[in-house]
Parts: sequence; structure tokens; C-alpha cells
Amino acid sequence: MRDVEELINDHIANQQAGTAERSKLKLLVPPVGTFFTPLMLQDAFTYQDSRRFISSRCFVPPSFNDIRLILNTAQVMSLVRGGPIELMTFDGDVTLYDDGESLAPESAVIRRILMLMSKGIKIGIVTAAGYLEARKYYSRLHGLLDAIHASQLLPPELKKNIVVMGGESNYLFRYSGSSPDRLIPVQRHEWLLDDMKLWSEEDIIELLDIAESALTGSIETMRLDAQIVRKERGVGMVPSPGQRFAREQLEETVLLAQKILARLACTTAWIASPTETVALLDEISELDQLMELKRK
Repeated sequence: MRDVEELINDHIANQQAGTAERSKLKLLVPPVGTFFTPLMLQDAFTYQDSRRFISSRCFVPPSFNDIRLILNTAQVMSLVRGGPIELMTFDGDVTLYDDGESLAPESAVIRRILMLMSKGIKIGIVTAAGYLEARKYYSRLHGLLDAIHASQLLPPELKKNIVVMGGESNYLFRYSGSSPDRLIPVQRHEWLLDDMKLWSEEDIIELLDIAESALTGSIETMRLDAQIVRKERGVGMVPSPGQRFAREQLEETVLLAQKILARLACTTAWIASPTETVALLDEISELDQLMELKRK
């Protein structure tokens, strides 16, 4: 782990010098991209080994989950040690709540998000759900939004430190205590990036048409019992009532669409379960407290 950590540090140093293509890591792993923070892999392994006893196992090698948790911890350590965390963003489905469900008042995530907000950390919930109305986002996030509204721990200025970005960065809402939905829309001209302002309506429609064609092709090729759902700023595929997609079918559909759209757009996401999200938030809190003790 220490050797890999040093390779990453060398790569970051080369990035900063404008010679990333010459790093040892780039030579060993040509597709490697940009690192925005160092990774404390050695310390992260020690931390996770004390919990999962990876080095004590005789027959079971390090698993995918072991490696993922080590990398998560290394990233958290880097963020905590590098200075105060200013912003944390979360996906909705399969991260804050189970797929198709909502963030209910009893969710263990809520108390932890309130703790982050009480420290002045801004919260963003970034979801693919493309709703035009605040009411529908409230229905998915009501447990958290109502808890923020009722919180005695958060002063009014900190309650405003949460936004919801929906529809793959197409709709932005911010907290409002005076709204019955706890959210109000932010007009696009207030937050669109300069590059986004250059997108024409014709280009957006063309992109959605191409994506819809790719999904339709998958339905026909694999004889899927599915329906296409087209929205103002999105297009998707859902199984017909009573049907389910196999994982392999979904992966084939995603890879096909990604290949077709590669010249226009590319996104990457990492998904954690609600339980893993709670564990990660607890880990951040624990490491943050350790760093506070060391500063004193």
C-alpha cells in the first residue's frame, strides 16, 4: 500500500508540473486519469485491518469490498487531513435510500447529515430524478427536509446550506423554510456554467434522440419487455409492470449507450448502499474528531 501511495504522489507531482504522462504510474497503467487528492493508502489499510482483520485471514484473500473500503477510507483521510470539508454531495437512490424508495424520517442518514450541516458543511443531493416541481423532490426527501426545518441545532443561515440538483444537472432547488415543500427552484440563468449556456435546444433534443435510439436498439436486440420514458431533459428505460431486468442486460444496455454517446457526453458514478453511506459518514466523523484532538 505504501508503494502504491508513493506512485500516486509521484503522479500528482507530475500533474502539477504538467508532465503527468511521464509519471511511473502512467507508464504502469496508461489509462490512469487525474488525481485531485493524495490517497493515504498505508494508514487506510491499517485502519481497515484493525476492523476487518484482513492480514489475519489465512484462506480468504482481500476482497473487492476490502479494497473499496480501503480506498474510501484513504479518500476520507485525505479530505480530513487536508483541511476542513466544505461540501459533501450524495446520490439519492441506492445511496441515501433504497431504489425507488424515499428518505423516511427514521433513516439513520438524517442525523448524520444534520451533524455535518451543524459544522457549516454544505450538502448537495445530486440525483438523476428529473422532476420539474419541488413537490416531487420533497416526496423523496421529506424525512431530511422536515428534520432540517424542525431542527433546533441548526440556525437559519445553516439550514440554507442544502441544495438538490436533479435531472442530471438540469434542475436546481434550494432549501426554503417558508415553502410547504421545503424547496424552491433556482432559475437556470443563476447557476448555469458558461459552457452549459452554449447548449442549444436543438443539440439537447439531438442528444436525447440518439440516447433513445440506443435504448430502443437494446430492447429490440435483447427482446426486453420494457418501455421508453422520455422527459424534457432525460430519457430512460423501465421494465414493464411485473418484469425485472437481469444485471447483464442492464450492463449491455449501458455500455451500448455509452459507446454511442461517447462523442457527446461521458459520466462516471460510484454507488453506495444506504448502510454503506451511514458507515462512511460515521467514519468521516470519527476521523474528524481524531484530527481535532491532534490539533489540540
